[in-house]
Order: sequence, then structure tokens, then C-alpha cells
Amino acid sequence: MYEVTEAVDRSYKVYILKDKTTNSWVKIAPERGGIVYSYGVEGEELLYLNEETFNQPDANVRGGIPILFPISGQLTDGSYEWDGITYRMNNHGFARNASWEVAGYEQDGKASLTLRLVSNEQTKASYPFEVEVVFTYVLENGRLAIHQEYMNTGEQPMPMYPGFHPYFKSTGKNLTYETDATRYFDYNDGQAKEFEGRVDLEGLKEAVVLLDANQSSIAFQPSSGGKRIRLDYGSEFKYVMLWTESGKDFVCVEPWMAKTDEFNRKDELVMVGVGENVQTVLSIGVL
Repeated sequence: MYEVTEAVDRSYKVYILKDKTTNSWVKIAPERGGIVYSYGVEGEELLYLNEETFNQPDANVRGGIPILFPISGQLTDGSYEWDGITYRMNNHGFARNASWEVAGYEQDGKASLTLRLVSNEQTKASYPFEVEVVFTYVLENGRLAIHQEYMNTGEQPMPMYPGFHPYFKSTGKNLTYETDATRYFDYNDGQAKEFEGRVDLEGLKEAVVLLDANQSSIAFQPSSGGKRIRLDYGSEFKYVMLWTESGKDFVCVEPWMAKTDEFNRKDELVMVGVGENVQTVLSIGVL
């Protein structure tokens, strides 16, 4: 009972994955950064989407599940140095604003869509590496899995620290998170603090990042009466960022491979060897 269809939505060619048994769906816009802009389970939309930003091709989408590659977060002064050369890069990298190629889809036993992004002269102006990134979105039994492969196709080791930026609908900002993290770092005051299961994001401009987690999962209930959501992810994702925006009904729960500005610190970069690849997954579902 799975189906993959093509459609035009807000002038974008999109793909819709459907699981009819669970009344679930995933909507993906390849040309809009490969973004999942809608994900619903049992008839209920889980993701927040700022329609205005989605409709403006030059704007960063506030909503859905933006792809963060090759970096997660910001760079000091918007730049970093590699092999003695200074490069400039926008927040969260270039993948979320790129047009991804559709490589294929399946609808037998699951609904899936595979997208591909390959380096070019434009990407190498900010990231001087030959890379091929392949994402396969899979909807099965109401759960969304995002399988990732990051391939170094060049002739030098390739640094990266990708991540995801899911926006979950929530009117409340003071949520309980099921995780074994023991501390968090608060970017609002620059302090590391004890984590006791809750973080009140109300009124905070900057994000907080959960620290010291051993389990690669986190669960939470976005708001009273909503479905409990669980994220599971590969061990490569060492951190989970929590962020919101004042006056907006969402909370972001973001698995990242490293903390912000890692290209300048160079303490925990993920290095992909020549001819090698990194494969991992992020899955999202309800409990």
C-alpha cells in the first residue's frame, strides 16, 4: 500500500511518498535543497513550515527538514581557512539551497526517493572538495528514514560535519526530552549546565546543545495532546541542538556531527579518506 507520485506544489516539482495503511506521507522538493517540507503520520502533520520562506527561491527555508552540508551551524565571520586559503561559506553550508538530482524511486514494500548532489564549480568556491552526496528518503510503516552516503570522489581527504534541522510543530517551548545527555551548553550565555530532562527555550535567541549523550536517540512530545516523536540516528551525530524562534509555533531538534564553527576549531571534523565514504541514517517516527 505504498505509492510515489509527482506533483507541482508552489511552482516546485515535488515528490510525495504515501503509506496508505498508516495514512502517512512525506513531501520532498528536490530543487529546493532536497528538503522534506511535509511529514505526516496517521493524518497529522508533524512539521512546521513558513510558507513565505519556502516560496522564495533565494530565501533559507524556515521549516521542514533542511539538509545541513558540509557544515552544521555558523562560521566565525562566515569564513574558514584550509591549506592556507580562506573560504567563505553561508550558515549550514550550501546543500540546503542547491538543486538535487532525482536518481530514482521505489514503491514496492515501501515508498522511497533517492536524490543526488555532486560538487561543481559553484560549490568548490566555498568547499574545495570533490564530493557526491546521495540521500534516500524511505517511508515505511509510518516512519521516515533518511539514508545518507557522503562520498569523497577527489584526491585529498575531505572534512565535513553534516546535520539536520527538523522543525516540529509545537506551541509549547518548555519540553521534556528523553535522552541520556547529562549536560547542555547554552549559547545564550556561554555556560555549560546540568541537564535534568527539560530545557525551556522560551525567550532564548540562540540554541542550546545537548552534551555527553551515549545513546543515539531522543524522544519528546511537541505540545499537549500531540504525538510523541522519536529520532534515531547514526553514532556519527554526536550532538543534538535545540532551538526555536520567538512567536513561532515550532521547536527544532537537530542532530549534528559536530558543534558550530568546527571548520575553524578543527577538533572533531569527520574526515572522509580518498575514495572512501560515510554512510549513516536518521529516522523519525511517532511513539
